[in-house]
Amino acid sequence: MEVNGTEGLESTANRQMARGAAVVMGAFVLSNLVGLVRQILITRAFGTSAEIDAFYAAEKLPNILFTLVAGGALASAFIPNFTTLLEQGDRKGAWRLASGILNLVTLALTLISVLGAIGAEWVVASILAPNFPIEQQLMTAELLRILLLTTVIFGASGLLMGILNAHQKFLMPALAPTMYWLGMIGGVLFLVPRWGIHGLAWGGVVGAGLHLLVQVPGLIRTPERAYTATLGLRNEVVRKVGRLMGPRLLGVAVVQVNFLVNVIVASGLPNGSLTAITVAFQVMTMPQVVIAQAIAIAALPTFSAQVAGGRLGEMRRSLAGTLRSIGLLALPASAGLILLRTPITAMLFERGEFDAGSTEMVAWALLWYSLGLVGHSVVEIVSRAFYALHNTKTPVAVGAGAMSLNVVLSFTLPGWFASMGWMPLGGLALANTLATTLEMFILAALIRKPLSGLEGRSLGAGAVQAGLGTAAMGAAVVFGVGSMINSPTWVQAVGGIAIGGMVYGVMMLAMRVPEVKALIEYGRKRLGR
Repeated sequence: MEVNGTEGLESTANRQMARGAAVVMGAFVLSNLVGLVRQILITRAFGTSAEIDAFYAAEKLPNILFTLVAGGALASAFIPNFTTLLEQGDRKGAWRLASGILNLVTLALTLISVLGAIGAEWVVASILAPNFPIEQQLMTAELLRILLLTTVIFGASGLLMGILNAHQKFLMPALAPTMYWLGMIGGVLFLVPRWGIHGLAWGGVVGAGLHLLVQVPGLIRTPERAYTATLGLRNEVVRKVGRLMGPRLLGVAVVQVNFLVNVIVASGLPNGSLTAITVAFQVMTMPQVVIAQAIAIAALPTFSAQVAGGRLGEMRRSLAGTLRSIGLLALPASAGLILLRTPITAMLFERGEFDAGSTEMVAWALLWYSLGLVGHSVVEIVSRAFYALHNTKTPVAVGAGAMSLNVVLSFTLPGWFASMGWMPLGGLALANTLATTLEMFILAALIRKPLSGLEGRSLGAGAVQAGLGTAAMGAAVVFGVGSMINSPTWVQAVGGIAIGGMVYGVMMLAMRVPEVKALIEYGRKRLGR
């Protein structure tokens, strides 16, 4: 009876995680499509000009602040503790924790944003873009002051995401990025014609407000919710979240320093380099968001509940199954982006101010970023497993080491690329890929000890199946696109995606991959209903 009960719990947890991941994936697909429309409109309006370079430089500091205080660092420490209190039936304690963290985050971000706005010119000239011409630096400072308004809004919104995800409510938080993109689309369409690049920044502020508001109905429907006007400094759980955030803050800071280094280095490269690596990274992360982040967001509450219940064997099997699915999806996506990088970039962005030269720059960076797609995806999942185990130090230490390597490579590889006659911005992308791949291998090795293994045979079989399917897919794409060489770029892109997807799907069916069989059975049941 005990075995059956354990199996029942495990089956329920996996189904819960799968449903959550499916909801988040669907919402993230929508977010990617809307985000793609937003990027198309921005590149059409500004191409790879100095104005849009200034915007992306200004956007970096608010992104860093959000990620440090209210993004990944807070979620990794808050959700496991909030979930534990819910599992223990202490809902009042859970809401006291949420209130204290919300108040602390809002206070901290408000103070930092005010100081950043006051010293905007110094921040830009000394940190963000020291190699920009003075006129471009002044424009960047103006944009920075506007975008800092989003930081406080995103702080509150990020905490709401954690609260709703801990209650297994994934739809509204997953739709929040779509609302942000819609705000920016409104900025491009209605504000940019009047205010230029400043209109895009104000569109970001509107989008941040929508990002928060879309989650409020879910919060209102949360049972026994309560707000306390206190910082909770005497609350032991609040202090525990602070202690857990400490190492994670360090790790996130190192990652963000790396992105900051990219901005600094790119500001000294040929005009448009910063925009090119920004756009290429966004294209690479589109499948990564759908494949890995969606699953990771749904997995963390489930992993946390398994740890709270002492079911580590169940968690090991859930993690292994998740990693198998990630590999089966991320490897072909990586190969597809590499092989179709130029027609995809041209199809999406080559219009208006975005010309063939811009396409060449973005496609070149996309080549080197796409090599790291599997690494980025695996790191998303394995890091969540450590957070669920209330261990933020290990992923932080590994991430800090990997990103330190990234910083060193970011300063050296662009020069090496230039000496080879290659566009130096590719060196920045390759630095990110090498560091993330190293981080993936180290984290995967270290997670084995607390979980007493990682179902290596199952993972190995999945890797072989993904590799064989990707090899067949790659050969078909090369042959198919080669036969369409004189066709328009959109035909090459769409045709290559269709051919690759079809061949990979057939290979998965031929090899009887369990995940594909389960997906077909699920589809049949849904149709039957």
